[in-house]
Amino acid sequence: MAKIFQIKISLKNAKPPIWRRIKIDAATDLETFHNVLQDVMGWTNSHLFEFVASDKKRYGIIDDEYVDGYEDVTEASEATLQDVLKREGSKIIYVYDFGDCWEHEILLEEQSVGDDGDLPICITGKKACPPEDCGGLWGYYDMLIIIKDKKHPEHKEMLEWLGFDFDPDHFDKNEVNELIGN
Repeated sequence: MAKIFQIKISLKNAKPPIWRRIKIDAATDLETFHNVLQDVMGWTNSHLFEFVASDKKRYGIIDDEYVDGYEDVTEASEATLQDVLKREGSKIIYVYDFGDCWEHEILLEEQSVGDDGDLPICITGKKACPPEDCGGLWGYYDMLIIIKDKKHPEHKEMLEWLGFDFDPDHFDKNEVNELIGN
């Protein structure tokens, strides 16, 4: 039997809230968890990331091209969820794309014991993930204004940049679970 964490992932400062709730094996290392987060949130794994634990310890992928700032970073593969989320109510921060600075709050809602055969799994969530490289939350909010206003001078250009119909309210847990293998 495995220790199972129920975790809520929330894109910090997003209004209305953009979030997901998943169940995952507590022994999952942070590098693997990063990959799960990419699929669960809808990111494309095109940028660097880091986790910041409550004790301010940082975990990520050490990029040899960018040595400065990595002196105090531990490889994400060397720590597990249960190492950084000690009890229900514990939180860590996940930062994806240091340019756009997408900050996520990772909250351990519940712990249980069970079969980990169908994990990880997305239970529920709300709203679509912002598109990659749209300029962080402020760029995302500007993008939403532009694509809703057909008379906006940047409307056509923004739709071309997106390359697809974007519905900010769309979330489908079945699509997410297909991405993560369930």
